[in-house]
Amino acid sequence: MTRGVTKVRCRYRVESPASHPNPASSMHPAGAISRSRQPVLQYKPMPPVTRTEPESNSPYNQELRRQLISFSFYKVMPEWRRLPRAERDDHRREAAEVLRRWSNYSELRLITYSTVGLRSDSDLALWRICYSLECLQTMTSELLSTRLGGYLQTSYSYLSMTKRSQYQIGPEHESYDLRGTIKPGTFKYLFLFPMEKTKTWYALPFEERQRMVHDFIRIMDDFPRVRLNVMYSFGLDDQDFIVAIGSDYPEDVLDMVQQMREAESTGYNQRDTPVFTCQRTTIEEMLERLG
Repeated sequence: MTRGVTKVRCRYRVESPASHPNPASSMHPAGAISRSRQPVLQYKPMPPVTRTEPESNSPYNQELRRQLISFSFYKVMPEWRRLPRAERDDHRREAAEVLRRWSNYSELRLITYSTVGLRSDSDLALWRICYSLECLQTMTSELLSTRLGGYLQTSYSYLSMTKRSQYQIGPEHESYDLRGTIKPGTFKYLFLFPMEKTKTWYALPFEERQRMVHDFIRIMDDFPRVRLNVMYSFGLDDQDFIVAIGSDYPEDVLDMVQQMREAESTGYNQRDTPVFTCQRTTIEEMLERLG
């Protein structure tokens, strides 16, 4: 592996879900890379991994590229809502144009959520998936350069990356994805929280941690309408992981997380708050709900 920094351009569009809340919007704009050029992934049985391995040793390294994952939460300043309605509408249109342009960009996948009325410190959330930090920074800069951006305060921001799980999780556990890719925006609701494990957890023998992870996964098997994704933040952000739970049924998420609280592995959680409840919307709906 060559030491140093290597600039890599993204050549594949992030996979889009089969469903979308706004069918009229184009998921494959002109000039986008065709589906036939997307990588075809062939998954093979993996031997158990006893310690974290370099990605270059992964059996998937020739087939799959890691994705950078960003969750950004914004709060609109009260002064913005006191502006005349016509001026606010102009601001919305300008911001929507920037977001739409980036949502059609082949190197980035954007999913928009509203958190109005769901948290006091956030009004909207952006889930972005791409392959470079520069991509995230450029998009953020363009959004904050709009007139609406001058009234946006970043309440929370989480950065993570996909990575194959070091724990052996059988393919029969469909509610948990270990392949190292994320399929975002499939569900109406997103439930998100950062997680940090204690140092005692990492000091446990791997076999003991594997047993507790299996117990944890068995709980998820009882909730087939819930999808859980775990993303890794070691060295990128303050937390160890980001946990993103997708479902159309909030009651299933509540019951599942309550059972997980009783699992042995959660006794090794150092932190698993704040928790965000987000509703997926189109770009226009998200901005309209700001008031």
